[in-house]
Amino acid sequence: MNELKTIREYYKPIQPTVSVNDNGISYRESKPNKEIEDFIYCFWQLKTQKPLKSDYNYRVVSDGCIDIFFNHKNPADNFVMGFCRKFVQFPIGKEFDYIGIRFLPSAFTHLFKVNAKILSNQSQELKKILPNFSEWINSKIKPAESFEKIIEILNEKIIGFSKTQDIVYDHRFLDSLDLIFKRNGFLDTEKDLNTGLSPRQLRRIFNFYIGTTAKSFSDVVRFQHILNAKPSKQRLKENKLYFDVGFYDQAHFIKNFKKFYGVTPSEAFR
Repeated sequence: MNELKTIREYYKPIQPTVSVNDNGISYRESKPNKEIEDFIYCFWQLKTQKPLKSDYNYRVVSDGCIDIFFNHKNPADNFVMGFCRKFVQFPIGKEFDYIGIRFLPSAFTHLFKVNAKILSNQSQELKKILPNFSEWINSKIKPAESFEKIIEILNEKIIGFSKTQDIVYDHRFLDSLDLIFKRNGFLDTEKDLNTGLSPRQLRRIFNFYIGTTAKSFSDVVRFQHILNAKPSKQRLKENKLYFDVGFYDQAHFIKNFKKFYGVTPSEAFR
């Protein structure tokens, strides 16, 4: 499983739109067991501490990952969300408790052999994609169990499942991913990804494993690099971080950032 180790080493996908305790809403992440840390970035929980006065609009920023998630109170409501080319926002009600599994880029397809392209830019019922896993969640996850207990159950399930899979790795694809992460997404994917794949092969293989092209994925990696840097508004002005990752002017940078986040950098980093 070491083939995917570089992804975790270099890539830290952030979902920053909910703070740790945001007006009665809590969000937390928990690391997976070491045995599956090359597949899973984290387990997460998004829940209300008390009923809200109005429906909550949850905004998901582009992170290059695929997530399985379910309603803690009714685990039969389980879904999968693919790679998102831009931020997505949807109302999830006044009271909710969702638990999810965030798979590192390409890990979902390596594990489940599902073409990531059919998942892209949407959330859909898990039973349509992985009926057995959907049914397992429904039968094994109990609403009364704590987040910590459910993580134990999910860890055990995914560890067991991963050991039964004969995973084939395409090292030309992994070398391309490696380069994108090491360059923080700032590269010319047609010229710089010289890993033995033709442009057509590169497009096909990225669509299959990631759910989008190498270029679109690189743009998300670059965006996530900026999120990880956590620049202040002052630092954005003074250091011109956007120059370092290939934006030639502030207007271009702001437009690109807003596409992935939904707000401008000054609103996001205030």
